[in-house]
Amino acid sequence: MAPALNSKTVRQLALECGFELAGVARAEPAADRRRYHQWLAEGYAGEMRYLQDHRAGLRDDPRQLLPQARSVISVGKLYHTPWPYSTRFDEAGRGWISRYAWGGDYHQEMRRGLERLEQSLRELAGTGGGAPSGVPPGVPPGPGAIETRILVDTAPFLERTYARLAGLGWIGKNTCLINQQRGSWFFLGELLVSLEIEPGPADAPPPDRCGTCTRCIDACPTAALVPSGSGYTLDSRLCISYFTIELRGRVPEEHRAGMGAHVFGCDICQDVCPWNRRAPSTADPAFAPRSFAPPLEQMAALSEADFRRMFRGTPVTRARYSGFLRNVAIAMGNQRRPEHRPVLERLAASPDAMVAEHAQWALRQLP
Repeated sequence: MAPALNSKTVRQLALECGFELAGVARAEPAADRRRYHQWLAEGYAGEMRYLQDHRAGLRDDPRQLLPQARSVISVGKLYHTPWPYSTRFDEAGRGWISRYAWGGDYHQEMRRGLERLEQSLRELAGTGGGAPSGVPPGVPPGPGAIETRILVDTAPFLERTYARLAGLGWIGKNTCLINQQRGSWFFLGELLVSLEIEPGPADAPPPDRCGTCTRCIDACPTAALVPSGSGYTLDSRLCISYFTIELRGRVPEEHRAGMGAHVFGCDICQDVCPWNRRAPSTADPAFAPRSFAPPLEQMAALSEADFRRMFRGTPVTRARYSGFLRNVAIAMGNQRRPEHRPVLERLAASPDAMVAEHAQWALRQLP
């Protein structure tokens, strides 16, 4: 390994590749994996089976994703933009889309930056092109090459755990990674590398600075942040983001009122966090809102083709068309605006039983 390749150099390279946060941790099992398995055992994952199947065990050790891994480079990319928080926005007739989904697909943005970082590391380590990431298992690398794997929220990996170990921040009571200087509005990504990069003083896990603050817990409309051991954890089965993104069936009726005007995701626990009070903003156009808080009536009238066109290349498509209409119907019911009656009546007659059921509920909420 080239002498200049240390954690300080890695952070500088990451900054040049567009990441505001970066750090290095060893690619070895983290004690935090026990907390994850306990979280699963408590049933907090709800119906997110991809967190509970055979992939759950892969999260125990980064070397199960890249056997030659010796170091984990964790990076954070700021996506906060200078637009109102959901807690300061109450314009009637509009639906809230989580801040992270306002712009383009963050997976692509993160991957491009990590690919640049990967190439920079190869050049600095003197391996030139080396073996590109994604080389099929069993294919030996060239002489002197390093092996890598890029992770962007698509592989079974405890990304917040290793980001904390790499010094990027602490895991707050709202379960988000919080950086003392920059808050929590970050996408996380990782580069597993076969290089031994010794973590430096700046890569040490920072202390938990949530203290006695409970603003995120108190502000959650559905009480999704629950006591667990000596801290708090997220019960996905009560979370607005889970209801509007991950849940494929009906939303329990007792939780619909708490969803307010949210049609995709939820930012409340970050919006009220004191560490985000002075959070910096990014000027990256990739994360600027294409359509800030779109009108509910407009979204309810979308055909499936319109839905795909309007949200193409954004995370919103993960909710799927029927799930999105379900969310819009709930938001309309919660706003109780009589002018929404005609569009809700049309949704209530939908051949999609799930959409129809939620629209019928929404109609019953109107004055």
